[in-house]
Amino acid sequence: MSDKNENKPAKGKGGLIKIIIVILIIVAAFAAAYFTGLLDRLELSAENLTEMRDMIQGWGAIGYVAFVLIYALAAVFFLPALIFAILAGVAFGPVIGGLMALCGATVGAMAAFIVARYVARKTIVDKFGDSPMFKKIDDGIKKNGVSFLILTRLVPVFPYNVQNYIYGLTPIKFTTYSVVSLITMAPGAFIYAYMAGTIFDTLAAGEQPNFLMLILQFAAAGVVLFLISLIPKYIAKKKGIKIKDE
Repeated sequence: MSDKNENKPAKGKGGLIKIIIVILIIVAAFAAAYFTGLLDRLELSAENLTEMRDMIQGWGAIGYVAFVLIYALAAVFFLPALIFAILAGVAFGPVIGGLMALCGATVGAMAAFIVARYVARKTIVDKFGDSPMFKKIDDGIKKNGVSFLILTRLVPVFPYNVQNYIYGLTPIKFTTYSVVSLITMAPGAFIYAYMAGTIFDTLAAGEQPNFLMLILQFAAAGVVLFLISLIPKYIAKKKGIKIKDE
């Protein structure tokens, strides 16, 4: 009896720490949204993008860190990610913007994974544990390991942000998940940021867009995405993996 009583405070203390961590994350998210006016600027428009670009650039070096953290919080709280990838290209330029978008998306994916595995595991299990999506991903990881992770990252069968949490419940290692997520998210992050940054810089300079060049760039982006789409098809065929229910 005494041993059981001694264990109770330890569990209570661990639960309290998790609650405090969750509260701090929520407070940080709302603080970021409040001080940056982020929620008021989520509409994808030239005016909003210009305001957010000027605001981020006005922060100087801190703007880089702030952008990554805000992007990460967006991933954790299921906010639309596309606008952040576009904003990265607008605020930091086509190339650096791609890198910033990739960093933000990766940190967000890692944060959601950690929340699911170590902070709010019971809550995530209660929400997704009995869902067909979780069972499909959990079985896929157990049977095919990293191949299944690559497949689901490159093929948009499951909602991306939901994947981040569900993978935290699977046996996959955090380092493996993080590295694979970084690599598989890179093409999309750079393509969106590059195209947005190039177009916005041209318009901001008051120049007429070179439509032939834009068409060629879009075509190149399409070819890259097409080639990338062949990777999961090859993996699925080689491993005999079926993601969609027939």
